[in-house]
Amino acid sequence: MLKIAIQAKGRLNEDTLQLLADSGITASGGHRKLISHAKGFPMDVLYLRDDDIPQAVNMNVADIGIVGLNEVEEKGLDVEILMRLGFSACRLSLAVPRDAKYEGLEWFEGRRIATSYPNILRKFFKEKGISASIHEIAGSVEVAPAVGMADAIFDIVSSGGTLIQNGLMEVETVMPSEAVLIGTPGLSEEKKADIEKLKFRFNSIIDSRGLKYVLMNLPKEHIEEAVAILPGMKSPTLLPLADENWYSLHAVIKEDELWDKIEILKHVGAEDILVLALENMIR
Repeated sequence: MLKIAIQAKGRLNEDTLQLLADSGITASGGHRKLISHAKGFPMDVLYLRDDDIPQAVNMNVADIGIVGLNEVEEKGLDVEILMRLGFSACRLSLAVPRDAKYEGLEWFEGRRIATSYPNILRKFFKEKGISASIHEIAGSVEVAPAVGMADAIFDIVSSGGTLIQNGLMEVETVMPSEAVLIGTPGLSEEKKADIEKLKFRFNSIIDSRGLKYVLMNLPKEHIEEAVAILPGMKSPTLLPLADENWYSLHAVIKEDELWDKIEILKHVGAEDILVLALENMIR
């Protein structure tokens, strides 16, 4: 039976549990329980701090884990990145006081930088030839310049709102991050097979995000025009209606293209258009 480590609480916990639920897997606990048995897949769920997950997977306490790529890179442990999951996107960036006269990376030379990710920052500065004093602190990194602990910070940025609230501005993005599925190297063939089944479920959910399933009725003489607008997965599905002059057309459309394409389709005679949520897509 697989053991998966996930974050005990926070946004990553919520996004992970949602992915599991969408994949037909439910797990309870997290705030008060260390471990629970999942329903819908042969798997135990371990609830840990996010920065403990890479170590748990490296030590084979857990076979797999879902954690931010930033934590994997910071720990630098021997784990395999099995797949990128596409949620909990953020970036690790350098930020300086808003009134700083920042003109480039040379600004950091000889300065004090507060961060919870010293290893990533140290590697970045070494590559760029910057000599700076890196101070590792846990939590509330963004207040360090205001209280005199540092000249700048290196931290996770999502929307950037927290930086603005603390009088900081983002000046350099060092690495993008997102949730990833990691695994212990050298697992048994049986566990590898179970992981592939789990990845298959995850991929079907991830592939369907941002897509809509669209059905419409269309005059026969405008089918070629509609097909050119909607290439579909391979091509749209066409079904003849009782009226031989009409067809039902089914296609999958990217959500960000939906309304523009619907407007064009209406101009070529599409009627009775239905837009449905797409829960899973199995290739």
